[in-house]
Amino acid sequence: MTPVTITQARADLYKIVDQVCQNHTPTIIKGKRNNAVIVSEEDWKSIQETLYLLSVPGMYESIVEGQNEPLEEMLTESDLGW
Repeated sequence: MTPVTITQARADLYKIVDQVCQNHTPTIIKGKRNNAVIVSEEDWKSIQETLYLLSVPGMYESIVEGQNEPLEEMLTESDLGW
């Protein structure tokens, strides 16, 4: 995570937002009283989706099981009849 001061963030906000979105690297804004983190909207949505999926009982295990299944054993679209 890239740290910047509030003063730097105020001066370079457009640049910071562009960098965060292009590099998918969060930026931490350090203040005297509190800190905050800037992440791209795309990354934020991904984080929220991951948290949701991991909150569903058994979902993590199902994902791991699917990742470990050999490709030759997977059904194709034509097998499903869609």
